[in-house]
Amino acid sequence: KHKGRASYKPVPLKGDIGRDMLAAVEVHRFELPGIRVDVRPRRNYLVERSATHALGYLGEVSEGELKSEAFADLKGGDYVGKTGLERSLEGYMRGKRGGRQVEVNAAGQVVRVLKTVDAQPGNNLFLTIDADLQAVAEAQLEGKAGAVVAVDPNNGEVLCMASSPTFDQNIFITGVSHEDWQTLSNDPYRPFENKAVQAEYPPASTYKIITAIAGLEEGIIDENTTCDCPGHLRFGNRTFRCWRRAGHGTVDVKKALAESCDVFFYHVGIELGIDRLAWYAKACGLGSPTGVGLHPEGRGLVPTAAWKKKRVGVSWQRGETLSVAIGQGYNLTTPIQLAMLTAAVANGGDRLQPTLVKSIKSADGGIVSQAERKVIGHLPVSAANLEKVRNGLWTVVNHAKGTAYKARIEGVEMCGKTGTAQVVGRKPGVNLSEEDLAQHLKPHAWFVGYAPAVDPKIAVAVIVENGEHGSTAAAPVVSAVIRRYLLGPEPVVEVVEEGAGETGAGGATGPGN
Repeated sequence: KHKGRASYKPVPLKGDIGRDMLAAVEVHRFELPGIRVDVRPRRNYLVERSATHALGYLGEVSEGELKSEAFADLKGGDYVGKTGLERSLEGYMRGKRGGRQVEVNAAGQVVRVLKTVDAQPGNNLFLTIDADLQAVAEAQLEGKAGAVVAVDPNNGEVLCMASSPTFDQNIFITGVSHEDWQTLSNDPYRPFENKAVQAEYPPASTYKIITAIAGLEEGIIDENTTCDCPGHLRFGNRTFRCWRRAGHGTVDVKKALAESCDVFFYHVGIELGIDRLAWYAKACGLGSPTGVGLHPEGRGLVPTAAWKKKRVGVSWQRGETLSVAIGQGYNLTTPIQLAMLTAAVANGGDRLQPTLVKSIKSADGGIVSQAERKVIGHLPVSAANLEKVRNGLWTVVNHAKGTAYKARIEGVEMCGKTGTAQVVGRKPGVNLSEEDLAQHLKPHAWFVGYAPAVDPKIAVAVIVENGEHGSTAAAPVVSAVIRRYLLGPEPVVEVVEEGAGETGAGGATGPGN
């Protein structure tokens, strides 16, 4: 393997030898001329399986990477970032290799050292992630497939980013076994995928935030506009149903958001048309990467008439706009896109670039880089109309008929929006219930929310794959994350055995209460 290598350069015989072999080599040092033990630092992820997808992992540098200028100072056997922050900020953390210039004899033996160059340590990264909040989010996703993204709506800092299922990235440092690799690679729930950033899903009813903004801004509706929801809308030769078969009765925009009335937003979508609706979606940040700095990042999809003609070769049909208006159809978004949209609604309209790195410091503590609040756009809505949308989102959680009423937090006014994204289309005339569907075909559950309602401190987006209903599967996760961030850990309640009270004066045991 090392044929042609200069004879004075050491050749690795065995790595990660363990204490027993180390002891054996050291005991026989004088009988093993030319053999030496080298010690190398090795990455160790202290909290196994936590923030795995955000942090990423290291792996041995490949032949292709060694040919790249970006890795010119590396050699075979070195480790480099393969995913996550380990990959995107590799250059900041790597440092520079030290070395010695030596004089050797004809046999390749070192005669003397001419020059020594000290190694330079890499920089230290300080992340925005709240470790306690990350643990809560991961615990909420245990046994589920999905993602949680929480951000500070005032500066765009990512407070937690969880993707489930996950894995222990330390296995790539010690050498992943073939069995472990096959298990992870063949898992249908895709543990290697960072669902928070890479996975793309129909946004479902969370998209009604955008439809409401577009309808209000275009003057199609105002706070007094109402429509009757009998549980369906007949359009062309097809019946578009509302999720509540009995209907919602007379509905305005506030009630439509609170109770997630499909029929109201069908009407708004028809009046807007697909291209106007798409303009608002793009202006709200959908259809483009957020710039969080993790690669690859999903773009999502904002459909237009021109896009369909180019992609499918068929003209856009007006009836398709109804599906898009409620977040179905060709719509695709990532959890981090919806988290940043929610943050913009919370902070009054500023679209912020998310960041995972609070600062980068040199080994001696000097500031290399410091995160700053970066505004990348503004929601296309007036302050007055945004307030109408915010009132609707408040009612979602705080009104008895709101779809997330059960997720409310005592002492905290939370705002939000539920969503239930169909995984498969339903054929007209076929009324399959969700109980009839196989687990992997059941709808995905969404909830986006922020709190407090006044002066928000946190915005969260959650998706639970095949969770069926946003109100029951995703809203409680957001509620738990917000509760932990704003109110702190739950008090520990201890059960004391009766008669086993504290020892009082004189050593007597008092009664247990």
